[in-house]
Amino acid sequence: MTLENIKRVYLIGIGGIGMSGLARYFAHLGCIVCGYDKTLTDLTDQLHNEGIRVIFEDREDWIPMSFQTPDECTLIIYTPAIPRDSVIFNFFKNRGFELYKRSQVLGVISKSKFTIAVAGTHGKTTTSCMIAHILKDSGKDCSAFLGGISTNYNTNVLFGKNNIVVVEADEYDRSFLTLYPDIAVVTSMDADHLDIYGDHSHLTDSFRQFASQIKAGGTLIFQEDLPLMSGITYSAHGPADVKAQDIRVADGSFLFDFKGPDVTIKNIRLGIPGLHNVENATAAIEVALLLDIEPGLIKKALESFKGVKRRFEYILKTKEHIYIDDYAHHPEELRAAITSVKKLYPNRKLTTIFQPHLYTRTRDFADGFAEVLDMSDELIMLDIYPARELPIDGVSADIILDKMKLWNKRKCGKQEAVELMYLEKPELLLTVGAGDIDQLVQPLKNALEHV
Repeated sequence: MTLENIKRVYLIGIGGIGMSGLARYFAHLGCIVCGYDKTLTDLTDQLHNEGIRVIFEDREDWIPMSFQTPDECTLIIYTPAIPRDSVIFNFFKNRGFELYKRSQVLGVISKSKFTIAVAGTHGKTTTSCMIAHILKDSGKDCSAFLGGISTNYNTNVLFGKNNIVVVEADEYDRSFLTLYPDIAVVTSMDADHLDIYGDHSHLTDSFRQFASQIKAGGTLIFQEDLPLMSGITYSAHGPADVKAQDIRVADGSFLFDFKGPDVTIKNIRLGIPGLHNVENATAAIEVALLLDIEPGLIKKALESFKGVKRRFEYILKTKEHIYIDDYAHHPEELRAAITSVKKLYPNRKLTTIFQPHLYTRTRDFADGFAEVLDMSDELIMLDIYPARELPIDGVSADIILDKMKLWNKRKCGKQEAVELMYLEKPELLLTVGAGDIDQLVQPLKNALEHV
């Protein structure tokens, strides 16, 4: 594939966060871009408004005529989440098109650039967005492919005027092994995606392989507790090469000092809350220092960083009600979110609404989910969001509920949860999950604001 020749791009699964970023990238280059997704969302609406045609029925007769015959000017990209019996997927396959995974295309785009790749089972989206914002805000500049919608820029792809690109490196389906970065950051390596990897050791092996693919003369930055061999370590809770110190909360914000071998940055006020985000910021600072960005500019950028949509995002913040929404869908992500909420608001009763994501993840981590969700004062459990999976006998959200010790817990449907919030009007509400729980955000906000 030669990117310079590409004039037409079709994306199967265009509504995904990574796929939509590629759609916007090729549209920015002047290509004809269109695609298919099964679900109409705010993101697909945005793509439509940007001149990118999206269809929502898996029918070959809706594929434009210009995409009927393979040639060197046409690129077909698909997401691994697309079922192999998809009509559109098989249309292109049977017509002789070469189909590329999103990760393969990202690997080709980044190959000729100075690449900063951020990997991790959690923390990678916020950290990559932080790095991109520091580079943009400081005037260093960059392009970026992000795994979430940056609140500062209201997009998941940024375009720069230099050769630097920030990439979120996704471990799912071993996608990040298409990347050969100059700087790699690894935030976490917790057991996850066991439907793909089988066990934690195979996932760990893939992260080690990713770390080994750094270009000659490049740098690995990784969280101190991770079993990686050589590089720069960082931490917000213990000894490391670079670390966050004197972490405190003042006026609803997290403040800390950055301490490295040669640089100390005092009184950094982070624009987003969360102990876990202090640690993410520590890694982002080290990347920026490696790129010779002045400490004062780094400090200023972190203060103006507004975070990522659905990553500890404030939906409502009044004297009566605090409502935070988060994408957390793994026990350790939930632990980080709930711990941060309780640290910020220790005197408020916490109501958590959780939607499990995937049958396999629910089955594999039921004990972990139960332990962490027990930290809430009240729990409302939704049904499992299946995503790409078929049901598994004996696996439901009840297996988490049954293991929990919290007495104030219940399972209900999405509409029932909204109606419950109209009645209860909790003073501190947290919604968590990676499925379609985001569709409840506005209704829940309305419930809390309703007089």
